[in-house]
Formats: sequence, structure tokens, C-alpha cells
Amino acid sequence: MTLAPRAVLVHRRTEYEELLAHHGTPGQAAFFLAARGRSVTEVEERHRRQADALARAAAAVPLEWRRTRVERADLPRFLFEPEDVVVVVGQDGLVANVAKYLDGQPVIGVDADPGRNPGVLVRHRADALPTLLPAAVARTGARHLEERTMVEAVADDTQRLLALNEVYVGQPGHQTARYRLTVDGAPDSASDSGTAGRSSSRPPVDDRPRADPPEPQASSGVLVGTGTGATGWCRSAWLERGAPLALPEAAAPALAWFVREAWPSPATGTSRVHGVLDGGRQLVLTVESDRLVAFGDGIETDALELTWGQSVRLGVAATRLRLLG
Repeated sequence: MTLAPRAVLVHRRTEYEELLAHHGTPGQAAFFLAARGRSVTEVEERHRRQADALARAAAAVPLEWRRTRVERADLPRFLFEPEDVVVVVGQDGLVANVAKYLDGQPVIGVDADPGRNPGVLVRHRADALPTLLPAAVARTGARHLEERTMVEAVADDTQRLLALNEVYVGQPGHQTARYRLTVDGAPDSASDSGTAGRSSSRPPVDDRPRADPPEPQASSGVLVGTGTGATGWCRSAWLERGAPLALPEAAAPALAWFVREAWPSPATGTSRVHGVLDGGRQLVLTVESDRLVAFGDGIETDALELTWGQSVRLGVAATRLRLLG
């Protein structure tokens, strides 16, 4: 017997709920804001819009489907099923938060606060879900599933991390990160990739990709981002660097990487501070600090822990986000 699809409604606590959790009562929260020249009305209104969008999303789920809800903080402990259709109700960043836990399940982004969110990933309104949910299961018709590239970080002890926007590798206390950087799989510029005109007396040239020699670096960390992330943190780094390269498109199997504030010294270099990873190339960092971390999409609480001598590889992930257009 085939299981009915399950709608998983993903949301996060609102600012108003955070205030209540901290201050205990609505009156205390209102007093706290009023004492600082702010009104509780604006956060109450955003809370109301979020609750309304969630209620309408739940009501749109077909009666024969299964359904559940999961709050962002519970995502690391939630088990997604192959039959799931994931409905993200909230901000664009919430889609990135959930993407790392999925394995091909279709995602529908619902904008809970139109006009406040850019709507890059949460493109739909809750009122459209009666049509979108069956389309996500049928995977036919006018709606299509857009596949977006993700970035993967894999440590030499098999720790693994996925991210939709970017992975940051650096010192957790925002001090100087020390490491050796290698672009693995970069074509050897000295090799002859062709065979025409090659003398029969010469040995054949090894055309396999070769890694550049590692460069010791000291910096504020390394950022490796996707085309989706090219609208956020990576774009900021790209602009500060003077737009030295073309940022990848969201679906392109390529990543852009940037070294933040590389420091030149007799022992550290700055010759490699940005680039594009495509064609299967990876960025390899070998740790030369007591401790570095790698985290994705700004979630520092879910990070890879890296100690002196360990290495981490960053490249295009086999997993892709499947977003309903």
C-alpha cells in the first residue's frame, strides 16, 4: 500500500513569541519596548500575519494527506520522509535552514509577510497552496521543480555539512584563522591538453587535473557560496573585492569562494583570495589553528569542529534543493 503524501509545515518562532519567552507576559514585553521608544503593535501584527499564513497553509492540505508541523529549532531532530512535501512558511532564510536536512523532497516557499521579505525563495502566498500541493506531488503541468545547487563541506573524519547559501570556515571567536589552502582538481597550466602535433618520441602528457601547491594563509576565514548565496553574504564579499569574477547562477554546478581579509607575512601568502569551483574542483583547507569551525547558512550552532592538522573539502554537493517555481 502506497503511503499518502505528508505535508510538513516548517515555521519559526516569531519576534513576538521570542519576546514573550524572554519577558513572560504580554504586558512585560510591551513595557520593555515602550521604555525604549518602540511599540509592541508592530511585532504583534507580524505575529498575527505569520499565524494567519500558517493556519491557511494547514487548511489547504488535502484531507487524504498526512500532515505535521516542525519549528526551526527542532529541524536537527526531525525525520523527513521520502513522501514529504515541505511547505516553508516564513522568510527566505527559513528555506535555506531546512534545505540541508532534505534529500530530494519538493519544497514550496510561502511568504508569511509580503512586502517585508525579498521573496527569492518564498515566492507564493498561502492561498495558492490548494493548487501547488497537488502539483508538487504530480510534478507535471505548468509548475516545475527548480533545482538549486548546494555546497558541501566534508572533513577528513567524515563529518559532513550541507548548505544552500554558503559555508564559512573560520575561527569561532572571530580571531585569526590559520590554514593551508589548496584548489584541488585545478588543471595544470603547464600540461598540453591536446594530442595534435605531439612528437612520437615524447612521453604522453598526463592530462589529469592536478592540485595547486598549498598556500599557508592567515585570514578572517573563508566563504564558499552557491548561486543562491550570491544574493547574500557572498555578494557582499564579491562587491568588496571589486567584482573580480562572475558569480554563478542558482542552478549552475559551480561555487564562488572568497578569503576574508587575508594577511601577508613571511609565513603566510595572499596570492589566492577568490575563485570559482567548477568542473568537480574543490577547495581544501588544512587546519593550522587550535580550532576552526565550518558552518552553513549562518547557523553557528550546527557546525563541524576542526582541530590542528585536520582537513576539510568544500565543493558542489550531489544533493540539490528542489523548489517549486
